[in-house]
Amino acid sequence: MKIIKTHTGKIYVDQEHKLEFLTVGDYGKENNIKADFLGLHKEIHGVQHHDVDLTQKWVATISTQKGCPMHCQFCDCPKFGFYGNVARGELAYEVETILRNEDVRSTSRFNVHFARMGEPTWNGEVLAFTEHDLRGLVAKYIVADTVHPVVSTMLPKHNKGLEGFVLEWCRIKNKVYSGEAGLQFSINSTDNEQRDTQFNNMSLSLEEISALARHLPRPVGRKYTLNFAVTEETILDTDRLSKLFDKDRFIVKITPIHKTASAVRNGFNVTTEYTDYNVYRKFEAPLVAAGWDVIVFVPSEEEDSDRITCGNALIAVKD
Repeated sequence: MKIIKTHTGKIYVDQEHKLEFLTVGDYGKENNIKADFLGLHKEIHGVQHHDVDLTQKWVATISTQKGCPMHCQFCDCPKFGFYGNVARGELAYEVETILRNEDVRSTSRFNVHFARMGEPTWNGEVLAFTEHDLRGLVAKYIVADTVHPVVSTMLPKHNKGLEGFVLEWCRIKNKVYSGEAGLQFSINSTDNEQRDTQFNNMSLSLEEISALARHLPRPVGRKYTLNFAVTEETILDTDRLSKLFDKDRFIVKITPIHKTASAVRNGFNVTTEYTDYNVYRKFEAPLVAAGWDVIVFVPSEEEDSDRITCGNALIAVKD
């Protein structure tokens, strides 16, 4: 096991089991989030790094697959190869390793993001682990006021079990966790051609995602999320988005595409997003005007240099 210390936490690289997972703290929503509907109105022109406090918010980002079969053009994971799903016991191993290796014994919020390597909807063990194992496992090590699991999906078109997985996750979110869980759809663009390029023609079309979204139950607690990882070239048509998705059930989250080796090689403009809010404002303002709840999340430069985006540490070791 190799442990890579970062500015905000640690990355665990287990080459024997072909796993990678990380623990990070949070800068505080007032420092890297703009969300008018939450009362956070300040535009963020760069995020200054500072020490983080795991007793306030503790984030574990774990892998659901060993590598990833999705081949997104902005992600380095495909270079690692693909070695199948992470077993239920291995999901527990990732979380348990993170919990064991800190001195923290209580936190206001413990988030578990199924978003490091892999597409979680290919792995049904994510559902069983979240419903039956996660909260008990956390309670063995810490007192957490809130345990908040999040599934982020690229909505693979070839996954015949996609809708079943998503509906089951919504049941877990709404009933088992009483709304205290997240579901995020990776959208990135309202232009299907641009999406096909980014997701290597492996994601559903926007019309198909919209049809799936209409089958979801009304969210308990927080709404579902439409995530847009953007650059200056991103196409985000507010009118089109509003026709396809219900703003009473979804919020929009805007983030930058991270500066991975693949993103740079494939020509994504990933050089201006950290200090120039204009990149975000041109997407945010029309959405807010149309009545959407919008979160703009701005990372620090340290978070990219620390390789806390998907697959990067394993790639560095492998290379």
